Amino acid sequence: MKKNKMRFITLALSLLFIVFPALVQSQERKESAELKKTQGEVATDSDTYIIGSEDVLYIHVWKEESLSKTVPVRMDGKISLPLIDDIQAADLTPLQLKEVVTTKLKNVIDNPTVSVTVIEANSFKVYVSGQVKNPGVHRLRAETSFIQLMTMVGGFTDWADQKKILIIRKEKGKDKRITVNYKKIIDGKDPDIIIKRGDMVIVSD
Repeated sequence: MKKNKMRFITLALSLLFIVFPALVQSQERKESAELKKTQGEVATDSDTYIIGSEDVLYIHVWKEESLSKTVPVRMDGKISLPLIDDIQAADLTPLQLKEVVTTKLKNVIDNPTVSVTVIEANSFKVYVSGQVKNPGVHRLRAETSFIQLMTMVGGFTDWADQKKILIIRKEKGKDKRITVNYKKIIDGKDPDIIIKRGDMVIVSD
């Protein structure tokens, strides 16, 4: 009887060590997926985010499931939808694109109700290198200032030269170099600047 009891306890403990880690891993994967979804999406009808190539959009037409599609923004900045073919999406906000799609659909269906959601915001990338705590490629979801970006990357290392930060920006196919003095912005002597898609921020030592 005692041996049977010991076997039962051993079996129960073995199952616990097998099942519990699996449950923990499953919950962690679920939370990670939910976090990724939250970070990747941009609110429906956003009037601040600018759509760009590589973004993935969900176009929903109420009561018209055959017209509701998840579509990527191609490198030419366009998307393809049933009945209305190619539409320019890049450089528009989701709200502006909604209005364009609605106008085009009025020619084929009555009173279309459209929503546009960015489900993967891949296009608004900035590149931060040098003496910051979290260098690398950073994707932005809304208009972001230089000070906000420095907060997002965790701030500076102890060796950073905060008075001569270089931003390299593409304008009309050419590199524009902007020198930023973080100290002066913080002190209110220089205005903060808005970070643009594709900016490269270099913090030297």
